[in-house]
Amino acid sequence: MTFKAIQPITWDLYRKGEAQLLIFIMYTFGLTQIGLILLCTITISSLTCNHLPLQQRKVIESSLQLLDKMGKRFPQQCLRERMSFRFPEQVLKPRQKETIKVAIEEILQHIFYIFSKNLTLAAWDGAALEQFQNGLYQQIEQLEACIIKKQTQYYWSKEVNKLKLKKYFQKIDSFLKEKHHNLCSWEISRAEMRRCLQLIDKVIRKLYKVDMLSSLPVTDAS
Repeated sequence: MTFKAIQPITWDLYRKGEAQLLIFIMYTFGLTQIGLILLCTITISSLTCNHLPLQQRKVIESSLQLLDKMGKRFPQQCLRERMSFRFPEQVLKPRQKETIKVAIEEILQHIFYIFSKNLTLAAWDGAALEQFQNGLYQQIEQLEACIIKKQTQYYWSKEVNKLKLKKYFQKIDSFLKEKHHNLCSWEISRAEMRRCLQLIDKVIRKLYKVDMLSSLPVTDAS
């Protein structure tokens, strides 16, 4: 007697509107088995989120390397076209960690969007660009899964930061459109995205350092 393979149960079932499938599996295998599977899923997810700062550092470092790899040195002929977009650094300086995570997720989403269209004239290494995009996408998914989805103290700050980031990336998008997505506009945007990722890396290093210090055992001075 053979059994048909069944799709693993994850929280994506809820996001994809597959509640009917979940109900069917629950009636088929029983609530106890389902509870054990969900408990394992939550435990694994919790462990992944606990190591999020370290994983983020690795992804950001890899993204910075790929940014350098996908193109050559900044073209001298593009120096005259450079402009200041003024990244709103205050969005990465709130007190609540959750607000910082939300801001990082928002930044990565905007960068992914920028690097996902009208790249014909960019003249970049296709393989490095694809790895860069995949790394961003995976990090966005992980952040989305780990960020606390509730309206708490950071809600107001999150919305304000979201608006500031939207305006910042709209400037870059408008600049690319104004220059008809030519080589120089892409190189200038690539340099700006490198600066964004460097700022994120700096913040993550600080968060990771704080987490490491807080996890150290307290020794008795007496």
